[in-house]
Amino acid sequence: MKAIFNTVARINRALIMEAVEELQRRKLRTLLTLLGMIFGVGAIVAMLAVGEGSRREALRLVSELGLNNLIVRTKSLEPDTLRELRKRSLGLSTGDADALVSVVPGAQSVALEKEIKVDQLAAFGRIASAQALAVSIAYADHAGLTLREGRWLSAEDSATSAPVVVLGERLANNLFPQGDALGQRIKLNHVWLEIIGILRSRSLSKTEFEGIKLGLDDERLFVPWETGRTRFRFQNIEDEVDGISLRIADAAAATDAARVLQAVIEQRHSGADDTVLIVPAGLYRQHQQTQRIFTIVMSSIAAVSLLVGGIGIMNIMLANVLERRREIGLKRALGARRRDVVDQFLAEALVIAIAGAVLGLLLGILVAYAIAALAGWSVAWSPIAMLTAIVACVAVGVAFGVFPAQKAADLDPIAALRSE
Repeated sequence: MKAIFNTVARINRALIMEAVEELQRRKLRTLLTLLGMIFGVGAIVAMLAVGEGSRREALRLVSELGLNNLIVRTKSLEPDTLRELRKRSLGLSTGDADALVSVVPGAQSVALEKEIKVDQLAAFGRIASAQALAVSIAYADHAGLTLREGRWLSAEDSATSAPVVVLGERLANNLFPQGDALGQRIKLNHVWLEIIGILRSRSLSKTEFEGIKLGLDDERLFVPWETGRTRFRFQNIEDEVDGISLRIADAAAATDAARVLQAVIEQRHSGADDTVLIVPAGLYRQHQQTQRIFTIVMSSIAAVSLLVGGIGIMNIMLANVLERRREIGLKRALGARRRDVVDQFLAEALVIAIAGAVLGLLLGILVAYAIAALAGWSVAWSPIAMLTAIVACVAVGVAFGVFPAQKAADLDPIAALRSE
C-alpha cells in the first residue's frame, strides 16, 4: 500500500496530460470503463445525501415532541369502556404528574395539557375550527414552541385564571387575515379571551413521525391551566389531565426513565390500561435503525458498482498493455526505467478514476434531488461524506490499475519490440 502511495505521489502534470491524450484516442472504450465508476460514486453520493437528509429531518420532527421528554397521554375510549375503567382508576391527574417528578430518575420539569371541547370559536363574525388546550407554563418549553409576536402564558395568568389566549399562526391568520390579531378578543364557547401571543409556524415537511401526529400547533389555541379548569366545563368521567410531558436530564437515559414512569402509572392506576406512553428518543432510535438498514443495502449496491468499475479499469488497462507492447519496448530500449512505465499506466488509471468520481458526483447530486422531488424525501449534503465517496472511487481505480501497470513494467524490451 505504501508503494502505491509513493507511486501516485510521483505522477506529475506531464504524465497526467500524456494519460489524457492516450485515453482520448479510445473515447468509447474509456467512456464504457467510466460507467461503473460513475454509477458507483453516484449511488454513494445519492445514498449519503438522502440518509443525511432523513437524519436531520427526523431530528427536526422529533424535536416537536422533545427529545428529552417522556409523554403520557390518555387513551381515546368509548364512554361505556371508560366508565368501567373508572371503577379502578380515576384517570390521568395532576397527582400523577407530581409523583412522576419526584420518582422518575433525572426528571427536571413537568408540563400538563387538557383539551377543551370547542363548541364555538369566533372573532368579528369569522368562525374557525381549532383545538383548544389548557396548558401549564412549561408546555411551550417542552413542546419547543416559539413566538412570532407577543408573549407566552405566565404564572400570574394561571394564578388569576386570566381570560388570555395564545394562538397558532395559521389559526391567527384565519381569524384575522389582516394580521392584527395581537390584542384582539375571541370568543371560545361562552368565554371571551384576549390574544396575548401568536406562535411561529414550524412548517414541518411531514404531518406525523413514526405514527405520532405532528404540526398541530399551527391550528391550536392555548389558555392558562387554571383558566381552562375554572372557566370551561368538563364531564365528570373525563381525565383531569389529557397529557403529561416529563422532561428528563439525559435523552440517553430515556429508556430506563420510561420503565420507571410506566411502573408508577400502572401502580397509581391499579393496572388499568387507560394511558399510552410516548418516548421520542426511542422513536428517533427506531427511525435511525430503519435508516441504518437502508444505508447498508445501498452501500452494498454502491460497493458492487465500484468493484465492477474497478474491474473495468483493470480490463482496459490490460488491453492497453497488449496493444502498446511495441511502444513500451521502445521506451525501455531508449532508457525508460520499469518505474517510469508503472507511473505512466497508473497515471491513466488515476485519470479514469478522477473523471469517474467527478461525473459520479454530479450524477449523485441529480439523483438525490430527483428522489427528493418524486418521493418527497429530504436531502442534505455533508462535505466529508462527499469527499469520502470521491476518495473511495479514486482509491479503487488506482488499486485496480496497479496489476496492469506492473504487467507492462515486467515486459521484456526485446520481446516487446519484436511483437506485432
